Amino acid sequence: MNRFPFVAREGQVLLLAATLAAVVVLHFAGLLASVPFWLLSILILVVFRDPERDIPSQPMAVLSPADGRITAVTTTRDPYLDRDSIRVTLQMNPFGVFTTRSPVEGKILQPPHVPEDARMPHGVWLQTDEGDDVVMVMMRGRLHTAPRCYIRIGERIGQGKRCGFVHLGGQIDVYLPQRSRLDVTVGDWVRSGSDVIATLLHG
Repeated sequence: MNRFPFVAREGQVLLLAATLAAVVVLHFAGLLASVPFWLLSILILVVFRDPERDIPSQPMAVLSPADGRITAVTTTRDPYLDRDSIRVTLQMNPFGVFTTRSPVEGKILQPPHVPEDARMPHGVWLQTDEGDDVVMVMMRGRLHTAPRCYIRIGERIGQGKRCGFVHLGGQIDVYLPQRSRLDVTVGDWVRSGSDVIATLLHG
């Protein structure tokens, strides 16, 4: 059961422990002694906050996987699927929400290629029901810890659903089919699960 519905799962135990410690110290030592523990609880709540998002009803849209700023849009080779693609690079906001969300609805597949770049521990290949391939790569965060990935090969995930966590934020690359239409430019600020960064085109 999720004890704190608006807190990322990585912060659940920390918040529970800090809150319980604050209550215990308050009971046995008084309000003043408990203040540091209440402040710690508030800090954990801020760092690991994970609010709900309004997911747009646009099946062919590619949503931003994280809160942050678009730092680059390039045409390059997708290292996971070995194809020409459009890469959208997003730098997560260090003061934003660190939960990542799926940019599209689809099935999680095993990428045929895995780059040796140590910064790229999690490359997620999502294939939509229309056959579009989207790859989301979560880089290591500012603490150089590996991102957490909540989804597994063979699972299906809905558009805008939670799929991972990057401690204190990091860089995320999204590789799109070349025929995609971009809806953002470099410098744009985007919100995970609610802002559209591209549209998948057919025909």
